[in-house]
Amino acid sequence: MEYIDNLPPMDLMRSEKMTFVQLIIPVESAHPAITYLGQLGLLQFRDLNADKSPFQRTFVNQVKRCAEMSRKLRFFKDQIQKAGMLPSPRPASQPDIELEELEIQLAEHEHELIEMNGNSEKLRQSYNELLEFKMVLQKASDFLISSRSHTTAQETELSENVYSNDNYTDTASLLEQEMQPELSNQSGVRFISGIICKCKVLQFERMLFRATRGNMLFHQGVADEEILDPSSNEMVEKIVFVVFFSGEQARSKILKICEAFGANCYPVPEDMTKRRQITREVLSRLSELETTLDVGLRHRDKALTSIGFHLTKWMNMVRREKAVYDTLNMLNFDVTKKCLVGEGWCPIFAKIKIQEALQRATMDSNSQVGIIFHVMDAVDSPPTYFRTNCFTNAYQEIVDAYGVAKYQEVNPAVYTIVTFPFLFAVMFGDWGHGICLLLGALVLISKESKLSSQKLGSFMEMLFGGRYVLLLMSIFSIYCGLIYNEFFSVPFHIFGGSAYKCRDASCSDAQTVGLIKYSDPYPFGVDPSWRGSRSELPFLNSLKMKMSILLGVVQMNLGIILSYFNARFFNSSLDIKYQFVPQVIFLNSLFGYLSLLVVVKWCTGSQADLYHVMIYMFLSPFEPLGENQLFWGQSVLQVILLLLALVAVPWMLFPKPFILKRLHTERFQGGTYGLLGTSEVDIYEEPDSARQHHHEEFNFSEVFVHQMIHSIEFVLGAVSNTASYLRLWALSLAHSELSTVFYEKVLLLAWGYDSLVIRLIGLSVFAFATTFILLMMETLSAFLHALRLHWVEFQNKFYHGDGYKFNPFSFASLADDDD
Repeated sequence: MEYIDNLPPMDLMRSEKMTFVQLIIPVESAHPAITYLGQLGLLQFRDLNADKSPFQRTFVNQVKRCAEMSRKLRFFKDQIQKAGMLPSPRPASQPDIELEELEIQLAEHEHELIEMNGNSEKLRQSYNELLEFKMVLQKASDFLISSRSHTTAQETELSENVYSNDNYTDTASLLEQEMQPELSNQSGVRFISGIICKCKVLQFERMLFRATRGNMLFHQGVADEEILDPSSNEMVEKIVFVVFFSGEQARSKILKICEAFGANCYPVPEDMTKRRQITREVLSRLSELETTLDVGLRHRDKALTSIGFHLTKWMNMVRREKAVYDTLNMLNFDVTKKCLVGEGWCPIFAKIKIQEALQRATMDSNSQVGIIFHVMDAVDSPPTYFRTNCFTNAYQEIVDAYGVAKYQEVNPAVYTIVTFPFLFAVMFGDWGHGICLLLGALVLISKESKLSSQKLGSFMEMLFGGRYVLLLMSIFSIYCGLIYNEFFSVPFHIFGGSAYKCRDASCSDAQTVGLIKYSDPYPFGVDPSWRGSRSELPFLNSLKMKMSILLGVVQMNLGIILSYFNARFFNSSLDIKYQFVPQVIFLNSLFGYLSLLVVVKWCTGSQADLYHVMIYMFLSPFEPLGENQLFWGQSVLQVILLLLALVAVPWMLFPKPFILKRLHTERFQGGTYGLLGTSEVDIYEEPDSARQHHHEEFNFSEVFVHQMIHSIEFVLGAVSNTASYLRLWALSLAHSELSTVFYEKVLLLAWGYDSLVIRLIGLSVFAFATTFILLMMETLSAFLHALRLHWVEFQNKFYHGDGYKFNPFSFASLADDDD
């Protein structure tokens, strides 16, 4: 035991030792002190104003100001993106400015941009109106000219047949009135010209027809240019139209319909001279507006470029200031209103660094009073903090996804670094596929500096975060693939010649007896001659199934052993005597014994039926084993192990709850008097402080039920968890058989043809199946099954995972976008 206690501590084995501290900060030193602590990032503040709303806190006005500045900065960022520019990733070199000065600058820039945008919008609206007017003038002139020529061609026929009728004015149709100018002027035939979006023109024409009961003429033509829509900032195709009608009532209806459909109407004179004069004026005005718009756009782009150089620095500054005031709102004002009181957790190794940062803050603020930093006792459980690097962080995240470790609890990530990729490789054993994964992992690692500074998608971010997990998984897959002797399901004589040879010419024929041994065993891994023989599947099934049981029992024993180190660390002798010991006895009396039989059978080459041995160990423990006996004294050993397993169940169930009840009774025996405080700190205990004690009553029934559930779960779980490790055998077999199918039924089948096209198609199908099915789907499947084995079968033996992460106040962890 002394040797175990004297072992050097492992960095990741247990979380960092934490201490609860209190800060008493003068008001003038509060802001620089919190700023330095944010740069350090090693102190987690406790919210002492949790009962107050955000609007009742002390620095709410400063938070509002920072939020308003963040809004302005987001407005600048949106404007820069709309202009097609990018903010400078590197902040421009600029002397530090105060928050008040920055607030004034941001207000000026916002006012300037809003004014420029308003002027630009008005000019753009005027430009669009003139551009539409120009196109309406051009198209309407074509309509009117074609209408006049059509009228001249039919004027003779109208004179002969119509003008002799005195009632023509009353009975003439709108078409006939339009074709006779003099009559049009007398009867009041008019027209309205305008422009409308192309997507609305069909409904617009149908509505006009219904509103005027068909008494109108509708001419349309596609506009020569597309027009920029200010609202969507997209180019829109439009249609120029001219509507001929008669009567004031029809005019009012048409104008209302135009307004409803968003059509813009423009006056077009009938006189060609006037139309030409107006067209020249419109073209002149358009040229002036284009020049004005270009100048305004260049001025706005210049202003946005200037803002873009400093935008990143300003956003970081405002984000930090807001985080500082949010943290200050977690502190309490002293009754004298001259100092702030804060509490929080920090690692013990960081105490000196925190004190140095607080001293710098006192010197910078020229305060006459220093900041008081002292350690306090706390009843609440400290947060959990592991110092990880880019390699160990991914494995720690795998464990934390199940649950954050309790303070100072054994951390499964230490063992997950090796066991997780190894169990994955047992299911994914193929050194050809492993090389493909290795190349992908090396590509991600080689581009680490570039990809870490970019925003990636959810899938790529997950893949990049697990690059070192992928690296070890690929290395272990190559190792297991060499053991299985599989390279895309093809065996190779890598370590010498085979130890077997065929009895006749066709080893794969079902009628042959099989292989015969003629030399020493193959030095490493599975002999390649097993591939294709009639004994291949029974041999590999037996090998992988028994190997899965051995690996599962070893890992479950490791979990139980880690529970011993947990109990020893927390000085819980009850857990050692009444949980660890019976669990070790129960698991190894049954499945440890099964593992021993497997190893003995491998070493001796016995033909004993292990299924028969294990089943009749329970059904007929005193019956002779006969030909299934593997070693002397096996029957006696089985009876002893069975009795030990039966004794271990009540050993786990009954003693611990009764002993806990007795200890609780002895501890609080003597009445209801409370314990006297042993220090002056207890007298001034604050209601919201972490030092406040909470005594809970001992509930025997709850403790007993919890122990009973734990015992039943372990007994049943010992069986189900051991069977669960058979997934190692099942997925390894499935991966191997899938690889064989794709190789033999796709690649070799296509390669048997003389056609180059068929060979290329077969090679493409084989590459596609290997990439998307074996390298993606099978990788994900093996990953998830390895995850389940660690979370359920391994960690439930010792890991509670009911802690909470250490979340210090740090500028480095601030989000990119401040809400």
